[in-house]
Amino acid sequence: MSVLLQSSRGCVLDARSLTDQCYSQCIRWTDNRESHVECSFQKRCFQTLKSYFSVGAGAAMDGGSRDQPTGKLPKKRKRKHSELNQGEIHSQAFHQKVRNVILEGTKALVDSAQSLGYLKGETDQVEEPLPSQECRLAALCEMAKELPQVDDEGQDEHAQSLVAEDGCTSHLDLFSQVTENREDKAAVVMLMGEEYVIPPHTAFLLSDFTRIQPLVHYGRRFDLIVMDPPWENKSVKRSRRYSSLPSSQLKRLPIPLLASPNGLVVTWVTNRPSHLRFVRDELYPHWGVQVVAEWFWVKVTTSGQFVFPLDSQHKKPYEMLVLGRYRPSADASTSHSEMSKVPVEDQRLIVSVPSALHSQKPLLSEVLKPYVGAEAKCLELFARSLQPGWTSWGNEVLKFQHMNYFTSTPADDFSPRQCHR
Repeated sequence: MSVLLQSSRGCVLDARSLTDQCYSQCIRWTDNRESHVECSFQKRCFQTLKSYFSVGAGAAMDGGSRDQPTGKLPKKRKRKHSELNQGEIHSQAFHQKVRNVILEGTKALVDSAQSLGYLKGETDQVEEPLPSQECRLAALCEMAKELPQVDDEGQDEHAQSLVAEDGCTSHLDLFSQVTENREDKAAVVMLMGEEYVIPPHTAFLLSDFTRIQPLVHYGRRFDLIVMDPPWENKSVKRSRRYSSLPSSQLKRLPIPLLASPNGLVVTWVTNRPSHLRFVRDELYPHWGVQVVAEWFWVKVTTSGQFVFPLDSQHKKPYEMLVLGRYRPSADASTSHSEMSKVPVEDQRLIVSVPSALHSQKPLLSEVLKPYVGAEAKCLELFARSLQPGWTSWGNEVLKFQHMNYFTSTPADDFSPRQCHR
């Protein structure tokens, strides 16, 4: 069960269970031969046993006022309030505005989860290093730009099958055509010399911002669009983990060509107030998207503590999501479609143990299903992983599908079964 509980305040997720959807039955293609395996995402990635700051007894959900770093306190230069820059002042003001919502809501959800036997600490810790894999996908996308661009409009087919009838994948053009796994089972295949696990009934396009047109020509309108933009910030620049994108460039995303009327658009936003204002006041209005709610993802340890002190000035234990409905015209805003009748509650919390892998967000399919319907067509932009039943796009769209992040065991022949989408 991936959604452990729900209440008026939000929900508690088992993020690893969500990630593991539909990998219990996989077909592995090796040298055009088929074998059956069971795959699961490495458990070590979701074992955040302790907060990054140790807390005094009973301080886990008191806002962190007594939190102190483990061991000796590092010496920090004291700054007067007047030394705070404008961005920091805005961040503090926003934090004070939402602090009680985060604190009280998280405590209530964690208490309820613990009463059901969840978030009571890990009992079978896996003593293994985190999996790692040098992601070369963005670099490959850059190299693919040197190839002649395919005229999508002149193509009879705007999608290609992941695996040919003989089990071969060497025919694939991953950079200029949407690739589909049309089978009921996940597939373990070789792509660009590396082994990846591809969920069933999923589609993806590996490209950067300049070559997103094949996704438009794919010809689908989506009832749910989730995006996690590579926001510009100092941490990203220092780490060089991935290339960031100026906020103004996001307006070029073809959301009006991809979203269904009244479709739900969900954007992950950093805790930088300028990014939040940009999404609410510029980006969504530019697309014709009406803001309907702001949610918070709260990151906790396996025992229910905040992963960072709530009032930490460095990092907060929460991130934001801005939810909106695509309203292409006045007529659409008064549509009687089923989706428009489902109100989206404001300031809901999503509480989960985060992945220890940088930039891996919890999957939102189960949480958002009530607002879009069970048969909704779903799209993720700037994706770094795939989901069963979803279409995904990004220049690292296969990153967390690499076999290094999974464990696999041989499996007996299995009978077909319906996959949960």
